[in-house]
Amino acid sequence: METSQPDLRYPIGQPELPTEALSNAERVAYIRQLADLPAQLTAAARRVGGIRLQEPYRPGGWNGRQVIHHLADSHVNSYTRFKLALTEDNPTIRPYEEQEWAELPDVEATPITVSLTLLEALHTRWTNLLAHLGEEQWQRTFYHPGSKQTFTLDQALVLYAWHGRHHLAHVGSLYQE
Repeated sequence: METSQPDLRYPIGQPELPTEALSNAERVAYIRQLADLPAQLTAAARRVGGIRLQEPYRPGGWNGRQVIHHLADSHVNSYTRFKLALTEDNPTIRPYEEQEWAELPDVEATPITVSLTLLEALHTRWTNLLAHLGEEQWQRTFYHPGSKQTFTLDQALVLYAWHGRHHLAHVGSLYQE
């Protein structure tokens, strides 16, 4: 009998985007996940410790500090995408090369506390925005040319809540007692 190995790239599984509008209760739960992420990530980074954050979470994967800086980069982009969708008609967003960003010198040179602080401030702004959106605003869209998909803000909310939990699990996997 074969046992399947867990996919270390996706420790919480792949995201499942909704095909219909979310309920208010679902939105509140996803917004809460975004709001809680900075504190959870800070706690996980403290548990792991600085030396272990230099190690990759899987063979060929990013190290812990790259993951933390990536979350800041990615969520800044996402916040911008939400604002573009709210102020423009189905804007085409600009993708970026995540791998190349993770290898830029600022990732190694910048303490993770800078990105953790950035995430705390960013998620405060972002969740305040999200908490005040009306039903019609959640159905506004943006187009991602990399995936050739149009996303509603409901779908983007689910995606980025998943994204935070996904990378939180990566950082947490570096912890060993």
